[in-house]
Amino acid sequence: MHRASNTFSVLQATAAIVSFAVILWSFGLPSFHFAEAANVTSYSDTLSTSQPSVAADHTIVFTTPSGVANNNTITIDLSSFNGTSSITATDIAVSTTSAFTVAATCGGGEQIGAAFGTNDSTLTLTLCASEGYSIPANGTTTIAIGGTNKLVNPTAGSYQIPLTAGASDLGETRVAIVDTVTVTASVDTYFQFSVAGVTSGQTVNGTTTGGATSATLIPFGELSAGSASTAAQDLTVVTNARNGFTVTVTSDGQLDSITGADIDGFRNGGYDDTPQAWEAPSVTIGQENTYGHWGITSDDTDIFAATETYVSASTTAVQIFTHDSPVDGVNFPSTGTSTTRVGYTVQVSALQEAATDYEATLTYVATPVF
Repeated sequence: MHRASNTFSVLQATAAIVSFAVILWSFGLPSFHFAEAANVTSYSDTLSTSQPSVAADHTIVFTTPSGVANNNTITIDLSSFNGTSSITATDIAVSTTSAFTVAATCGGGEQIGAAFGTNDSTLTLTLCASEGYSIPANGTTTIAIGGTNKLVNPTAGSYQIPLTAGASDLGETRVAIVDTVTVTASVDTYFQFSVAGVTSGQTVNGTTTGGATSATLIPFGELSAGSASTAAQDLTVVTNARNGFTVTVTSDGQLDSITGADIDGFRNGGYDDTPQAWEAPSVTIGQENTYGHWGITSDDTDIFAATETYVSASTTAVQIFTHDSPVDGVNFPSTGTSTTRVGYTVQVSALQEAATDYEATLTYVATPVF
């Protein structure tokens, strides 16, 4: 019986409210309306970096269903971030269909007054009354924060950013601040260097070879006075060194005989280390270094830019081949990249001392450059 009594009382109250509403309507009196806030849509804050404790640019984008009337405000709570006190109006840009002019306060012809609160970290943007601008219903607004001064990210975590646009539109978005991720990997180094012989009748830097060589022997044979003889070898490098490689050659001396005679370095015993055009020995009686000489060239145009140019063999390393990036011998097999041909030319005169055992030992040194 008690439950039935309560139910009857509720029905009585409901009927009374309905009757009161009907009476008001019949007399033409105003009815009651309750304002309801709308949610902003497409609300996001994109950071230039999500790394903790690092300064970042913010790009805030949202759409206001109700719009923002002139002299109303947009507020954004950025209290999760540090450095708000350093942000000035020049660090803030606001745009809808076009960019607004932004200043610290209204009254100077600007369209937006922008400032962080002195006691909190809320950014307030005021559509200056004097300029008459507003944001229409369903208008999309972009707010960029970050110029000379930037907000500083908090520690790692998820942070809420509440927003109020105009009289009634509200919204909340979140940003995630995450620790940086370190990616590690390793690639084994490799470096291969090979020397191969060249047959006769081949060219090296504009000169034709007159005899065959192997990987370990350059046999000029018997030299004829007044005639230059050329022999060559092919060099190949394969490496993944970041900055490529260099190849040098050194000689243990000149072409020496056990008798004490020698064939001197190009030109006329001058031992040129800058490429020079080939020329015959000058042949001056009494100056044995002018009786004959030998030199080195290669197809690497980075070193020997002109054809038929030579430097002297030397006990000091002579650069004959170089490249400044990795080469695999497959994708980059061209001359001057992973391969080159190095040539040796010798020429004697009738005054060159007779001997059957002129000899020198060459040493190639290939060096990867990491």
